[in-house]
Amino acid sequence: MTDRGAIYIGTSGWSYPKGRGTWTGYFYPAGKINELEYYSQFFNTVEINSSFYRPPNPGYVDNWVRLTPGGFLFAVKLWQKFTHPRMYEAATGEVAVISQNDVDLFRQSLEPLYKSGKLGALLAQFPPSFRNDRHGQQILSAVLRTFGQYRLAVELRHRSWSDDPHTAELLREYNAAWVQIDEPKFPSSIAAEVPLTADIAYFRFHGRNKEEWWTGDSETRYKYLYSPEEIRELANRTRPALEQTRLAFVFFNNHWRGYAPRNAVALKKELKLPVQELPVAEKLPDEE
Repeated sequence: MTDRGAIYIGTSGWSYPKGRGTWTGYFYPAGKINELEYYSQFFNTVEINSSFYRPPNPGYVDNWVRLTPGGFLFAVKLWQKFTHPRMYEAATGEVAVISQNDVDLFRQSLEPLYKSGKLGALLAQFPPSFRNDRHGQQILSAVLRTFGQYRLAVELRHRSWSDDPHTAELLREYNAAWVQIDEPKFPSSIAAEVPLTADIAYFRFHGRNKEEWWTGDSETRYKYLYSPEEIRELANRTRPALEQTRLAFVFFNNHWRGYAPRNAVALKKELKLPVQELPVAEKLPDEE
C-alpha cells in the first residue's frame, strides 16, 4: 500500500543507445550492462514509451519485473492505436479501428506489472491536435471507460481542454489524473497549470527547447537542461500535489545525452529526498 504523499521521480524511457542523443557515456558506462537494472539503482520509477508503438511482449515485461527492486513502479504509455490513429495508420498502413482484441492484447502486456504490484499508472497521451470537440470527447470517454481498472493519467495538450471546466469534471468522474506538463508554450497550448483531478498526480517535464520544438527531430527537440532556478520552479509546482494526493509521479523527458536523469536527481535534491548520486560522466553533454 502506498503511503499518502509518496513521490516517484524518474525519466521517460531508460534506453537511448543510439544517435547523437545517446545516454552511453553520459549516464550509462561504456560496455555491456543491463540498462534497466543499472537505472533502477538511482530511480524508483520509469515511464515506458516503447508501449506507445506496440504492446510489449508479456515475457519482456515479466523480465522488467524481475530486474527491478521491490517498490519500483512503472508507468506505461498507452498504445498509439488508441490515442494517435493517424500516426498509427502512417506507421502501419492499417486503419486504426479499435477492436476488443486490441484492448485484450494491450491488457495482456500489462498483466505482469499489474499482478506484481509494479504498475504505477497508465498514461494516455493525446497529440497537440486533439481538440475538445464531440469526436474528441467520445474518444477520451472511451479510453477512460476501457482502462478504468488501472490508475490513469491523461495528457491533453490543446487549450480547448483547459478552457472547458467540464474536462476536470470528466476526469474526476473516472479518478484520472490530468497530466501537468512543462514544455514550450504556443497559442494553442493547454494552460500552464491544470487542476488535480485524482488521488494521484502526474507530471511530465519535456524541456523548453522552443527553437527546435517543431523543427527538431526526436532527439534534438529534447535538448534542454533545466537550470537550478528552473528546478526550484518545478519543485514548487509539485509540492502542492504532494499535500493533496496520496501518490505523485514526475518524469523528465528531456532525454538528450542523459539530461533527464541529471535533472531528476536535481529535483530529488530540491525536494529533500534521498538521492543516489550519479556517476561522473565519461563525456561532457555537449561533446559531439
